[in-house]
Amino acid sequence: MSNKAIHTSDVKTLVKNNIRNYSMFLMLVLIMLIFAVITNGINFNPRNFVNIFFQNSYVLILAVGMVMIIITQNIDLSVGSVCAFVGALSAMLYNTGIGMPATVIISILIGVVIGGYQGVWVAFGKMPSFIVTLSGMLLFRGLTYIVTKISPVSLKDIGYSLFATGILDEVLKTSRIGPYFPMSFVIAIILLAAFYVYEFFGRRKMIANEFEVSPLPLFITKLVLISVLTFGLADRFARSRGLPIVVLVLGVTIFLFHFILKNTVLGRYIYAVGGNPRSAKLSGINSEMVTFIVFLFMGGLTGLAAVVSTGYMNSALPQAGNLFELDTIAACYIGGVSAGGGIGTVIGVIVGGLVMAAINNGMVLMNLGTHYQYVVKALVLVLAVFYDVYTRRKAGLG
Repeated sequence: MSNKAIHTSDVKTLVKNNIRNYSMFLMLVLIMLIFAVITNGINFNPRNFVNIFFQNSYVLILAVGMVMIIITQNIDLSVGSVCAFVGALSAMLYNTGIGMPATVIISILIGVVIGGYQGVWVAFGKMPSFIVTLSGMLLFRGLTYIVTKISPVSLKDIGYSLFATGILDEVLKTSRIGPYFPMSFVIAIILLAAFYVYEFFGRRKMIANEFEVSPLPLFITKLVLISVLTFGLADRFARSRGLPIVVLVLGVTIFLFHFILKNTVLGRYIYAVGGNPRSAKLSGINSEMVTFIVFLFMGGLTGLAAVVSTGYMNSALPQAGNLFELDTIAACYIGGVSAGGGIGTVIGVIVGGLVMAAINNGMVLMNLGTHYQYVVKALVLVLAVFYDVYTRRKAGLG
């Protein structure tokens, strides 16, 4: 068999194994192009790109945690209520004068405690996560009303909101170079350099261990496409006000949990527990502890998302977090997470979240009402789950 034949076979296998991730990228590009035609290119405006991330960053952070929850065949319906509760507490803490770094850390820790509370019931109490987190949805919404006395909690100054709506270039006071603020490109170059090193060393390790890898031309093409997309996004930020701080926070969160899922023993255990809990248990994996840790992760990320959403609103509202769980779960299923568990990636759910964000943003630019957005979200979610069920049945997986 020729090398060319081998490479062709490898490409087909690679595409088949990653068809859902590829289709989501294509869908995102297609949606952006469609709305570009409808809105005369307004959706590609640099300021609009910044607004998309300001408006959806907390949902993307929640989706990073939710992907692990769904992979382990669980669900968390309480994230919206927990966001409201932790957001209210964080605003009160910040108003005492403890500073923003301490507020963020304490908020994450409160989220971890809440995640641990729910995780104990699910992992060790053997209760369905649907029931536990439905109870949590009601519990923490009620506690939010109690601690806020059904009144918004105002922030004493703009220091809190800078975490969600601040710009790194403005904080560092970097000067504009021509039409650009430079920090977006600086961070993009650093991230791409780290990504290249990670990819090349990972590829060499797989070759050394005789694992199948993609053909070199396809591998290089992937790196080029990712570089183009990264610099394209950096260009949009640089032409506006600069790099949003929340994008940096989101990037660190994505990298950390992508690394955990793909390159650690815990990540392999999470996929094993979700793929076949009984087999994982027989293999010596402490599935209860894995599930508990996943709920701790979800809680911590919910605490972080609470700070971001509160900062974006510039106050802690008792009704905050409404339908956050819908947007988060939709982002996961659209991003390729399997309803049957065991399948999903952090990158996939981020793309899924951006698909929903692009649809919402496009409809807003078209001056369509919120009720239309609900209809579209519902249809997209049903189609995404149907696609998952259909592909699994076709592959003989369920």
